Amino acid sequence: MRTIDIHTHLLNPQVRFDRLFDRISVRFFARNLGADPVQLMTRPFAAYVDSMARAVAESRFVEKACLFGVDARLDEQGREIDRDKTVCAMTEDVLAVAARYPDQFIPFFSINPRRPDALELIDRYTESGCVGAKFLQNYWGVDLNDERFIPYYEKLKERRIPLIIHIGSEYSIHSFARFERIEMLNLPLATGVTVIAAHMGLGRISHKLRVWKNLSKNPGCFDADYFRLLEMLQTHPNLYGDVSAILSPMRARALRHLSGQQAVHHKILFGTDYPVPFLIRFNSYDLQTPTKKNLCAIRNPFDRYTAALLNYFPEESPIYRNYQKVLLQPQPVASPG
Repeated sequence: MRTIDIHTHLLNPQVRFDRLFDRISVRFFARNLGADPVQLMTRPFAAYVDSMARAVAESRFVEKACLFGVDARLDEQGREIDRDKTVCAMTEDVLAVAARYPDQFIPFFSINPRRPDALELIDRYTESGCVGAKFLQNYWGVDLNDERFIPYYEKLKERRIPLIIHIGSEYSIHSFARFERIEMLNLPLATGVTVIAAHMGLGRISHKLRVWKNLSKNPGCFDADYFRLLEMLQTHPNLYGDVSAILSPMRARALRHLSGQQAVHHKILFGTDYPVPFLIRFNSYDLQTPTKKNLCAIRNPFDRYTAALLNYFPEESPIYRNYQKVLLQPQPVASPG
């Protein structure tokens, strides 16, 4: 089985792993993500790109990865007010990496809709080879139901560009929780854009007093947006979900439930959210200890992620083929080797 990873990130070329979250990630997860922690500290961006490209090239399961950055935060006048030193890679950076590694990466753009020249940028980046778009509106502080953005959505529809919208929790960057709810999908969907709801609406800390419920595998403890998304996937032909970062503990607990939702499997896309670290041995899913041990032995991060999901979605599952429905120019996928 070969597939395309619909959801991976390029980091800021000026990245330095000096924040607490970054230092912890480098120390405990770098090797598991296919990177050398020393190289990541001394030449972070180059080491990150090289290790990611190598991991895709050597993967048994992932043929290519859709790669995107995150645009800067802008004020209402379109002036830049923040550019995260880790997460914010610009589309020019993505295109440069994809040009260097055309066999590994499919470029997506990230354009904050507050940019005065947003529509022109959509045209420019599409003509430069981008086949999708990524929003991190909760970091931008942007309400996607603002009718000022309708021309933006109409341009995406005209260009047949799928739009990945972050729905669910965000812990790696400062963000505004009110802009990560399921309602953010409403206007883009109504305008006719092909929308991909990232992370299946999972991961939010919903239980503040009984905190253990945030890791419970009881569906009654899951995020309300998750169930709403399952309903919307059946009623909106232009809506998809992706399972990126679903191996994080507050999302992994829902894997068995999601694997049983056969009615929506034709609307779910495979994705990892690389380089977001994920746990194998200590997690909230229901895999047995011998299975976890075998997964931990897989060195390639894309293969380890895929092998974990294969316990819930077997090779014949449509989630590994559904990318063909949303990418404008589907990339050829080689036969199993």
